Amino acid sequence: MPKLLLGLLSALLLSGLMPPAFATTLELISRPTPIPRTTDSVPHVQIGVQAVPELSEKLLARVKALPGVVLGPTRLSLPGAVGFQLQEDLPLAHPEAIVGGREFAHLHPDGSLHASLDPAVAIKAIRAGWAVAHPWANRREGWAGFVMIYTPTTQEELAVVERLIESSHAYITGLAR
Repeated sequence: MPKLLLGLLSALLLSGLMPPAFATTLELISRPTPIPRTTDSVPHVQIGVQAVPELSEKLLARVKALPGVVLGPTRLSLPGAVGFQLQEDLPLAHPEAIVGGREFAHLHPDGSLHASLDPAVAIKAIRAGWAVAHPWANRREGWAGFVMIYTPTTQEELAVVERLIESSHAYITGLAR
């Protein structure tokens, strides 16, 4: 692991901002398909990738089943994106990691997602080829784990993306997966 990543993980663990359980509970395989190109600015989107509608529908059904989640139009992203909103009465463990309102993630029309992950999980997802840091991830305290998760193209990839979104939900809410 590069020294920079090791230093970041150590600093986060020592600061108490990242519970060790989140850093160790999610193991990721390397993404088997090529990593999509993305823009380096906002809007932060994939280039030349299309959603697999059946997989997007399955993902939305899984997200809707998470405790306290309501699906609806995004408050943060492009038209057509689906926001993953947390109900007002649901306590938040990491409100600083939410980019806006109570939307902890959203699904773009191309099947990719933006999500707030535990920073250690974000590093794992990036290193395994599942995500890329959002261009603004280093602009605000608490956003170190803000990533774009690439569009799943197979059932196997969908299973990993679902785990990443479940991990995001658990990190933001403090609820165990």
